[in-house]
Amino acid sequence: MSYLGIDIGGSGIKSALVDVDDGSLLSERFRVDTPQPATPDACAEVVAGHILHHGYHGRLGVGFPAVVRHGTAESANNIDQAWIGTSVAGVIGAATGLDVVVINDADAAAVAEAAFGAAKGVGGLVLTITFGTGIGSGMLVDGRLVPNLELGQIELEGHSPAESFFSAKARRTENLEWDEWGARANRYLRHVYAVFSPDLMVIGGGMAKHWDKYTDTLDESLPLVPAALGNNAGLIGAAFMAAKA
Repeated sequence: MSYLGIDIGGSGIKSALVDVDDGSLLSERFRVDTPQPATPDACAEVVAGHILHHGYHGRLGVGFPAVVRHGTAESANNIDQAWIGTSVAGVIGAATGLDVVVINDADAAAVAEAAFGAAKGVGGLVLTITFGTGIGSGMLVDGRLVPNLELGQIELEGHSPAESFFSAKARRTENLEWDEWGARANRYLRHVYAVFSPDLMVIGGGMAKHWDKYTDTLDESLPLVPAALGNNAGLIGAAFMAAKA
């Protein structure tokens, strides 16, 4: 059974048709730069273009970079502030004519990795940390999602939010070497581990595909694995949640 998953990020909006029985992509991934400013109308127009691109007519799953409660955005750390208090499901539904299921983007990635990827079959507490424009985080306890865990917003080493210093965007902005950024990420991950003591930490987002470039700088005692689904985890998880709705 196939559903369309869309992952709205701070720098790009990605989509693909997903087989929700095994998590595989049934189409080429389609990507468009996130409009600047990333207002509700501008983003909804881009999403409508994705729907036309795929010729899709079913229920739509959307991963969104904010705290999402009952389909409404309650934060906007990596997207335009106009989204706060806005029904993401309503705006995108009006633009596309589709029934829309919305989930926090890092939660979507965490769900996907638990269903099909690096956390499949893993019990206990599992954290998925996504390094991208910001830092996303998803928590599952014995396979059940604890939604809207915003660990990118903590203060660490005087940086508030922490994602301003430890994210992949910070690496690009400061032109850091991989070992320099890896050392930063390691300090962040050690702190998160000290607070939550997870059984597994899945590293995803845009940095998942660069794992081999910085893994040597990470603490071997931490239960770290790269995301098996790479940067597709968010859209796969969004499609999976649409199928379950």
